[in-house]
Amino acid sequence: MDFDVINVTTTDELCSAIAGNLNNNFRIGAGYTDLILELKQARVQDLTIINIAQLEDPSFNSIIEKGDHIILGALVTASDLVDNKKIKEEYPVLYESALSVASTQIRNSATVGGNICNASPAADMSAALVALQAICNILDSDGRERNEPLVSFIKGVRKTSLVKNEILKSISIPKNSSSHIKSGFEKVGTRKSMEISIVSLSYHIQCSSEGTIEKAGVSCGAVATTIPFASSACNFLIGKNIDAISEIERIGFAKKVLEYAIPISDIRASAWYRKEVLFNISKSIFES
Repeated sequence: MDFDVINVTTTDELCSAIAGNLNNNFRIGAGYTDLILELKQARVQDLTIINIAQLEDPSFNSIIEKGDHIILGALVTASDLVDNKKIKEEYPVLYESALSVASTQIRNSATVGGNICNASPAADMSAALVALQAICNILDSDGRERNEPLVSFIKGVRKTSLVKNEILKSISIPKNSSSHIKSGFEKVGTRKSMEISIVSLSYHIQCSSEGTIEKAGVSCGAVATTIPFASSACNFLIGKNIDAISEIERIGFAKKVLEYAIPISDIRASAWYRKEVLFNISKSIFES
């Protein structure tokens, strides 16, 4: 593979590199877990890689608490999430999704920003962040910033709302309003973490001290061209007691989640199988 590389260590250098290459073919590189595979499959002529792996800006590479949000820099890795005590204890859905990413070596390289911008409907961390109602913070080459919900930032398979002079800077998730949560990431694949999801379910449910569900976030992965936020399934749960979900209510919830599934059949699984699996794992999260 032949391409030029521009290494940047500051945000000013990054903005300048983007601005200087708007008329050229360029890609942003950080962990390279997806980009290298992509370039091996399809050679791009006269390509420039803007390498941000050594970017020193904390807003890109740190996990920061700010006001009522947790800010995840786009260069935060899956391993950073797994090793973060607050993420593990307060956002199990994100912790478990990061832990499900391939091998330890890949987790050490794979970034949150790369997982999002690759825009795969089967992306584990992206699915968890959709359930957490994450917001993307986007920087352009002139230093301007804008925010957009992750659920609309991902437009389709390999498609985001980014224009050529923009880069994903960070992702924010709201802090929990309750210490009583039921949160998790369920993934079905042929070889667990080393396999792309056939189906995944992300859920983050917040309850009162009495167990009444006050807030809910649910998303499903690998069942549509994007990662849908299952809002009607979330609304179905509000007001119910987390410890007293009946069998009929479990089925009702699973049916609501299934409304967002428009899967395809491929070499890994049929559309029918994906729907069956999604229904069963959605129903099962309240069974224990």
